Amino acid sequence: MNLTLGFSPCPNDCFIFDALVHKKIDTRGINFNVVMEDVEALNGRAFKADLDITKLSYHAFLYLTQFYNLLNSGSALGFNCGPLLVKLSNKNIDNIESASIAIPGKYTTANFLMSLAYPHANNRIEVLFSDIEEFILSGKVDAGLLIHENRFTYQEKGLEKIIDLGEFWDDLIHAPIPLGGIAVKKGINSALQKTIDLLIRQSVEYAFANPESCMPFVRENAQEMSEVVMKKHIALYVNEFSIDLGTIGKNAIRLLYEKAVENKVIDGLAPLNFV
Repeated sequence: MNLTLGFSPCPNDCFIFDALVHKKIDTRGINFNVVMEDVEALNGRAFKADLDITKLSYHAFLYLTQFYNLLNSGSALGFNCGPLLVKLSNKNIDNIESASIAIPGKYTTANFLMSLAYPHANNRIEVLFSDIEEFILSGKVDAGLLIHENRFTYQEKGLEKIIDLGEFWDDLIHAPIPLGGIAVKKGINSALQKTIDLLIRQSVEYAFANPESCMPFVRENAQEMSEVVMKKHIALYVNEFSIDLGTIGKNAIRLLYEKAVENKVIDGLAPLNFV
C-alpha cells in the first residue's frame, strides 16, 4: 500500500519521520511517498486535500476539520517555543500596528498568534520563513516573525526581539502552544488511521532511543545549519507531545480553537476529531 506523506525539511520533522520513511521500524506493508515542503506550502496542499497524511499548522487545521482528523503523534507543541517578532537592533518602531511585518505564511500558527497580540497590525507581507531575516536586514520590512532555527541565530545578525509570542500565549492561556500537527484524510478507514498513528509514534520513539541514527537525514535537509543549531531545534520542538498529545495537548488545541472563534479568526466551532 502506498500513502502520500507531507512534512517539512526542518530538523524536528526529519527527526520524527526518519525511522518511518527509511523503514527502520516495521511499517506493516505501507510505503510512504514523501512530499517535503515548507509548512505553508503544506498548508496550501492541505486546503486542496492533496496528501493522505500531512504536517500542517494548527492554525490551518482550524479551517480543515471537515477533511482531516488529527493524529495523536508527530505534533510540535510546547512551552516558550513560539515565534519571535524581531527588528533591527538600531531601528525604532513607534507603533507595531502600523509597521510592515514579514510573516512566514497566512495560515501559520505564527500569524495566528500575531493576530492575537496585534489584531490591528495589518501590513503583513508573506515571505518564505528562511528569507525573513534578509527582508529585515535589507530594510524591505520593519520587522519579521521568526520561526524554526532562526530563533537561535537572529542576535548574531544584529536583530533584537520585540516580543516572544510563545511567552505571550503562555501568559494568555497557560497551556502549551500548538504549533504544528499531523493530519490524516477522513476518507481513510479508521483502522488504517490508527495504524498510521501508531507507526508515527514508533518512529518518534525510535528516534529518541537512537538519536544519532536520524542525524544523516537531518543533515541532508538542513542545508548550511550548524550541528549545534540542528540539535537545539530538535530539542525545542520534539518532546512528549510528539509521542502522544495526551489530555494536555488535546486541551491546548481546543483552547487554540476556542480563541480563534472568540477573536473571529474562524466563524464557529466544528468537531475536532482525533484518531
